[in-house]
Amino acid sequence: MSRPAPADLVLRNALIHTVDPDLPAAEALAVVGGRIAWLGADADAAAWTGPDTVVLDGEGRRVLPGFVDAHNHVRLGSDAACVQLAGARTLDEIHARIRAWHTANPDAAWIEAEAFDYSAIPGGRMPTAADLDPVTGDVPAIVFSYDVHTAWLNTAALRLLGITRDSDVLPFGRVHKDEATGEPTGFVKDFAVRGLSRDGHRALKALGVPWASDDRQYGRLARSLDDAIRFGITTVVEPQNSLDDLALFTRARAEGRLRSRIVAALFHPRGTTDADLDEFAAAAKEFDDDRFRVGPLKLYIDDVVEPRTAALLEPYRGCAHHRGDTFYPAEEFAGLLAKLDARGFQCFVHATGDRGIRTVLDAVEHARAENGPRDARHQVVHVECLDPDDVSRFRELGVVACMQPRHCAPEIAGPGQDWAENVGEERWHKAWPMRSLRDAGAVLAFSSDWNVAEMDPMVGIYTALTRKPLAGGEAWMPAETVDVETAVHGYTMGSAYANFLEHERGSLTVGKLADFVVLSRDVMAAAPEDIPGTVCDVVVVGGEIAHQA
Repeated sequence: MSRPAPADLVLRNALIHTVDPDLPAAEALAVVGGRIAWLGADADAAAWTGPDTVVLDGEGRRVLPGFVDAHNHVRLGSDAACVQLAGARTLDEIHARIRAWHTANPDAAWIEAEAFDYSAIPGGRMPTAADLDPVTGDVPAIVFSYDVHTAWLNTAALRLLGITRDSDVLPFGRVHKDEATGEPTGFVKDFAVRGLSRDGHRALKALGVPWASDDRQYGRLARSLDDAIRFGITTVVEPQNSLDDLALFTRARAEGRLRSRIVAALFHPRGTTDADLDEFAAAAKEFDDDRFRVGPLKLYIDDVVEPRTAALLEPYRGCAHHRGDTFYPAEEFAGLLAKLDARGFQCFVHATGDRGIRTVLDAVEHARAENGPRDARHQVVHVECLDPDDVSRFRELGVVACMQPRHCAPEIAGPGQDWAENVGEERWHKAWPMRSLRDAGAVLAFSSDWNVAEMDPMVGIYTALTRKPLAGGEAWMPAETVDVETAVHGYTMGSAYANFLEHERGSLTVGKLADFVVLSRDVMAAAPEDIPGTVCDVVVVGGEIAHQA
């Protein structure tokens, strides 16, 4: 790009880590027309500065490309109207929080709560309506797990929603029943697959569940978008949306709340038709600019380890036969992926168990054999329990490992927690093998999976470096930690590449969009334990200041 002068914005006196191997570091940069026009030495910045140039003094602080969060449920978000159960480690504490909320909101038509931890239920069992009834009484209650893969109802909610012993598969989940009596327990599985689908959300809204209303959905999105820009996430990949949900993003854009760029994937549940795919393709053409792009497809092959619904190669610990199920038989899924691949769709496939992940990799291999190799960049999302025999296949098949470092923290998944206990210590070496994948040449795209875990990239970077609790302590499986350069790359260029954005974002390079963050601490040199708490003093999107601390 030829050098225009003066620039619209100049950043000077900074420690710029560009994530560009051709120019790894700089002291200053200039922005023209929303793009980077120059990077170089601080002494040369004056040549780009005119009377109308906005000048940012970096004051010697670290500057990174804007973060690209490759898997962030900003639309699902966290809901201020819900009882907050994050950190509640016992059923008694869950009861105390619900009781306090109910006392403060005695006229509420529903009690809704979010972020319950499976390990809070005693004995390693799943929760029941009887566990909720003492603190909810006759007010219907719905409680979402921290991963939003399951829902927990009280007796009043079972009655209001018409769930009986004759109920099995609902529009919003699968009814769990007592083995002895055949009665519904109040626990609903597959909520992420069914309840967050277009039909599931419509059903919940029609049934009068307040959480599913349009206003509550928009409120969650708006608050999450505010958090994203505050955390320096200049591009958010929202991984699971229906066509109904796109209006929420266009509203946010019209109201000035869409300060981060958005890539929205469309949910492809079982039963999606060719006509649906035509609508998906039309939406991808309609929404395709650098602020809001629609296009990838989200699928599930398995569920999650904690309630033992992920698909494992060998049985769960303590089980003779149960190893979880896949949502599709392997041959059917391979045919489906080949069909979607032939139509040019990029697929994000949720897979946590080693058998689930292998099923996806086998399907990609089949698609390449059927359609010929192409730069599809299909993603395995989560990659929680990966068999060593499959590590090299990510690079060989061009599959991206979209991972959430925070998920492998000891206080979330480690010894004593349901994840580690369910897979058993003999399989812990398979847990979130970030270093093994990097060393094998796989593309790592890092992300938060908000609101399953904290949105702040600093929390994810810290965990990728240490695999220690956020409050400090012993590391879990430290052989799979990565260095800070790898972690930052995963949150910037790795995630940009994973979403076909590497020519526009992910590094600070002349010609690319001017998305960057000025940090309060030099995370490239700081001790890992000092990284949490680092904030974005300035966030710039397209050469314009979008946030200042």
